[in-house]
Amino acid sequence: MISRLITQNILRRPIRTVISVLAVAIEVGMVMLVVGLTHGMLHDSAQRIGGLGADVMVQAPHASMFLGMTSAPMPIKLGDYLAKLDHVQAVTPVLFQFDSSGVSLIWGIDMKSWDRVTGGFAYLQGGPFSGPYDLLVDNWYARQNHVRVGQTVKLLNHRFTVSGIVEHGKGSRLFIPLETAESLAEQQNRASIFFIKCTNPGYTDHVIASIKKLLPNYTVLSVQEYMSLLTSNDLPALTDFITVLVAIAVTIGFLVIFLSMYTTIAERTREIGILKSLGATKGYIIDLILREAGVLCLAGILVGYVGTWAGRELIYRTFPTVTVELTVRWALWAALLALGGTLIGAFYPALRAAQLDPVDALAYE
Repeated sequence: MISRLITQNILRRPIRTVISVLAVAIEVGMVMLVVGLTHGMLHDSAQRIGGLGADVMVQAPHASMFLGMTSAPMPIKLGDYLAKLDHVQAVTPVLFQFDSSGVSLIWGIDMKSWDRVTGGFAYLQGGPFSGPYDLLVDNWYARQNHVRVGQTVKLLNHRFTVSGIVEHGKGSRLFIPLETAESLAEQQNRASIFFIKCTNPGYTDHVIASIKKLLPNYTVLSVQEYMSLLTSNDLPALTDFITVLVAIAVTIGFLVIFLSMYTTIAERTREIGILKSLGATKGYIIDLILREAGVLCLAGILVGYVGTWAGRELIYRTFPTVTVELTVRWALWAALLALGGTLIGAFYPALRAAQLDPVDALAYE
């Protein structure tokens, strides 16, 4: 009997049903996509740093773990001292430049030392720098922006010529000569970070200890440690960011369901009066309303899942460089949050319906 009532109530109000389902779907989609985008981009960054082949990274004191958030406070001559340490095979400096017009992080690199540390790029088209305003891009960036070798690209308020397209997976997606980056940044002989390759990965801890003794206030991490930090789900800033956005999504779903069920009670006052005159208890009425809200929520969750996967495919097609990491864990969390918000949003309208006087309800026009 309850199932039939719920089905009829849902089908008789198609607009309300669609809005409620979409509200829950949007809530689920927001939670999954926000978390997926955040974790995906961080994990992608970690993998690209791991793809360099370096063992140790050195940054200035109190540098941000998010590369590109630090300017360039380190003298580039530090690289000479680092290269003289025991068990150090090669050192390469990198200068970060952030292009706000295209929201791109550009790495200024010294090609000779870069090749010694990383093993060099895998060129899919073109070749290395041949001039000060040459640019290397990875194949993902080239595909997203339809970039070809020989094409001119405007970055940092200057025109760069694409000299080569390289395989993705080594640090940044955009590379320019170190000297050019220094000139544009007006920071001569400075570096944002040093990447160090050891003679053997087994000497990593020994090299780190030597660097900390030489530069006690600097930030020194093994590449593996850095990767583990970026792939952690317990980063304070990341957790706070996700919590805020999830709270916004849950609030949206809660308010829409609350409004939907509240207006439904007003529309069905007479119907509820008939049910109570036939002997329906308060518990029966509350159960009816909450079950109806639950059905709408389950439909919204399914639509949200489908929409999220469709949204990820659209993102991949539109922005190939963006990584969206969808997990079963967060799919379940999104469903639980949506269900909890829905039931809480429907509880007060259900309680109000249960407290209606049957005589007043039957007289309601």
